[in-house]
Amino acid sequence: MDIKHNYFSDEAEVLGEIQAAGQHSITLDFEAETNAGHWHDFDAVVYIMDGELIITDLETGERCVCTRGSRITAPRGVLHSEETPGYRATVGLPEKFENLTQPINKPPPVVL
Repeated sequence: MDIKHNYFSDEAEVLGEIQAAGQHSITLDFEAETNAGHWHDFDAVVYIMDGELIITDLETGERCVCTRGSRITAPRGVLHSEETPGYRATVGLPEKFENLTQPINKPPPVVL
């Protein structure tokens, strides 16, 4: 994952960047939660619009606190966990949100 802090200043800038990259955008509100390790089968760029998200890369152990203005480039397949008191994010996706495979959060692979 690549995380940049104080990356953007407003929603128009974010939407312009997503559109210029040929991605689809969606803005979501996330409730307070702590989730288990998971991964996604798509690349995403997450822009934190408000609140706080703590991401832990479970392969490296790196933990990062992301707040308003943070941009997270999350490649498919990265095993991570998330902790938040709640946040709002605009996400750039390679296809429309409703076309993504479910569940969005894929369970970690089983190690035998």
